[in-house]
Amino acid sequence: MDGVLWHGEQAIAGLSDFFSLLRKQSLPFILATNNASHTTQQYVDKLARMGIHVKHEEILTSGIATALYLAQHKDPSKTRIFVLGEQGASQPLVEQGFTLTDIYQLNSEDTPNQGADIVVCGKDETITWDKLSTATLNLQAGAEFIATNGDTTLPTERGLIQGNGAILAALQAATGKTPTVIGKPEPIMYQQALALLGTTPEETIAIGDRLDTDILGAVRTGMRSLMVLTGASKREDLDKIDYAPTWIMQDLQEVTQALSYQKSQEM
Repeated sequence: MDGVLWHGEQAIAGLSDFFSLLRKQSLPFILATNNASHTTQQYVDKLARMGIHVKHEEILTSGIATALYLAQHKDPSKTRIFVLGEQGASQPLVEQGFTLTDIYQLNSEDTPNQGADIVVCGKDETITWDKLSTATLNLQAGAEFIATNGDTTLPTERGLIQGNGAILAALQAATGKTPTVIGKPEPIMYQQALALLGTTPEETIAIGDRLDTDILGAVRTGMRSLMVLTGASKREDLDKIDYAPTWIMQDLQEVTQALSYQKSQEM
């Protein structure tokens, strides 16, 4: 969503017409974002402020994807997690039944079962030294390292700022551990989106603004992809990589025009 639908709180031109066309053509969609700081309700509310109405089940955040993934591989009733992140990362884990640990809640000789089995790291705008320290200590004690996403930057109305990857870099430097990444460009999140849509990779197109996440993830999943030039990646960035989107378009307005034209040709 960031860089495709909006920059911060500013809607990208053509947003309303794009969603109107999706509804008119009955094209199902999932709004998948690597940003794990917000809940689905917060995204529903944000889009509503922009005049767009979507359902909760049409949104998939990397926080939700992480909770679903962990619930498939762990017993939530027996797993303790320290979350370096915001409500969008912690709430899905609680809903799956995991126990969340707190600041400096660690294993010791007197309290051997107080620390975390897993550290989940998501974008955190309230990050503190104590949060980083707690994550570091849990990782050094043997906790698994899970990242909601590895985005190094995040597009805003002011420009590109640091993303979750910057936090991961600090923890990797302190612990020497490399996280398992759930969000884009890993196929996990795309496969979850396909399951929600009830479609196959051949029937589905991924639209994104980042070559190293949105487009690479689609390539790894066997999906066609469309890159818009309203976010992080630019056309000249293609010269530096060995993969490419299926299509490149300027913005959502051009995407809407293309979908409208294709529909008219089918009639």
